[in-house]
Amino acid sequence: MTNQAPNQARVIPLRPSAERPGTARPADRPPAPREPLWRHLVGDVLRRERQAQERTLQDVADAARISMPYLSEVERGRKEASSEVLAAAAHALGLGLGDLLARAQGELVRVTSRHTGAHRTTTSSYDGLCLAA
Repeated sequence: MTNQAPNQARVIPLRPSAERPGTARPADRPPAPREPLWRHLVGDVLRRERQAQERTLQDVADAARISMPYLSEVERGRKEASSEVLAAAAHALGLGLGDLLARAQGELVRVTSRHTGAHRTTTSSYDGLCLAA
């Protein structure tokens, strides 16, 4: 039998703890920075463009024919918006969907190169751009 008290549950960790041998990260290696989520980058681009135009959430939401609370959630990166919603928001701001995605991609490159200390090179003929249908 076990030597546990009868009313105590045995806890089995799902992840190995750092105290276990072989699981600790070397002291000279900092933790790897997390790459930003795409929805955060797109939301930041939408918010910056809206604020640069000195427009309100309500104004842009009305022009895009989406609800103001939903646009707010998209700008804060809390909602993964469909391509139709992103296109509508972009057009309401005078941008094309490609412009919005290119700006978000540029932001991704900027943020990730800051963490790695070097610019990434792409071997694709599309130079890192995402083609949307």
